Amino acid sequence: MTSTPHSNSVRWLLEVTAAAAPAGPAAFEEQRQLLRSVAQFDQASRTWWARIGALDVRALELLQRLYEAAQRFGTAVRVEAVAAPDAWNGPCFTDVGELASLAAAQADRGRLLGQLSCAE
Repeated sequence: MTSTPHSNSVRWLLEVTAAAAPAGPAAFEEQRQLLRSVAQFDQASRTWWARIGALDVRALELLQRLYEAAQRFGTAVRVEAVAAPDAWNGPCFTDVGELASLAAAQADRGRLLGQLSCAE
């Protein structure tokens, strides 16, 4: 479930990152061309990143491109539930949705979304 940006409930985003794989200039340029339309690049950390507030076509395209980069170049892809910043104006998951409940539970445990504990 998504909400409007100014809901009174807790708002969650999925933050997706892909650390650039070590590569020569040509391979790095291929990674850049693949990811530049779906994610922002942080030069200091050499990481592409984007935030997802709704499971829609844009989100699926973003995830597909990040995982394609992982497959082709060896980028390390990570998905983490984060609280939406106050300045976030896009859609977000709220505390009443099933996905948001899962994200909140995972964030509370200090594990990444999708990461299982050793005891499970």
